[in-house]
Amino acid sequence: MEQPVGQPAYVLHSRAYKETSALVDFFTPQGRMRAVLRRARGKGGSLVRPFVPLELELRGRGELKNVGRMDSAGIATWLHGDALFSGLYLNELLMRLLPAEAPFPALFEHYTLTLQALAAGRPLEPLLRSFEWRMLDELGYAFSLHHDVNDQPIALDGLYRLRVDAGLERVELAQPGLFRGTELVALAEADWNAPGALLAAKRLMRQALAVHLGGKPLVSRELFRKR
Repeated sequence: MEQPVGQPAYVLHSRAYKETSALVDFFTPQGRMRAVLRRARGKGGSLVRPFVPLELELRGRGELKNVGRMDSAGIATWLHGDALFSGLYLNELLMRLLPAEAPFPALFEHYTLTLQALAAGRPLEPLLRSFEWRMLDELGYAFSLHHDVNDQPIALDGLYRLRVDAGLERVELAQPGLFRGTELVALAEADWNAPGALLAAKRLMRQALAVHLGGKPLVSRELFRKR
């Protein structure tokens, strides 16, 4: 009988389940998976931590699976300080937005590289904005940064607002929450050194994500504010 093949995985979230088990949400190339880990207080339970690369074998056909095998697949990514809060933020985004059991292999690879970059001490803001954008794109929620809703090129001297369901719309009158054309062109080129680019990216991603996150605030964002 052919043995199940393990797959790479990271723990997104876990909580106690019944007396000695844990209910664990994993991120794998095949998507977000929920499974029961039996005897979670044993050796396997020591691996149920965020940012530890795992090789995971799941059993069962339903939405709630069982962990058949779980092994370390490399050196754990140790995050500290703001990098730790950033990693927890990524995990919460994945928990909140990823549909269960829908494969996103490219997003999984991007997540892995982002964790490594956070651990290496690279600047946080470009990493977070890049991941948010990649996630929106993978989920089908992205919009053009090169053209507006009327398919006109973004004008350097223009002012734009985000229509989440359609894209960027040019407006003539100044109002809160707008984006300058120069900022949007910089974002399209990932030019994080351009004046105002990082702040504009943060505002744009927050607006773009808000409708998909709903009214419930992100716990990791509140923790970051209170650090």
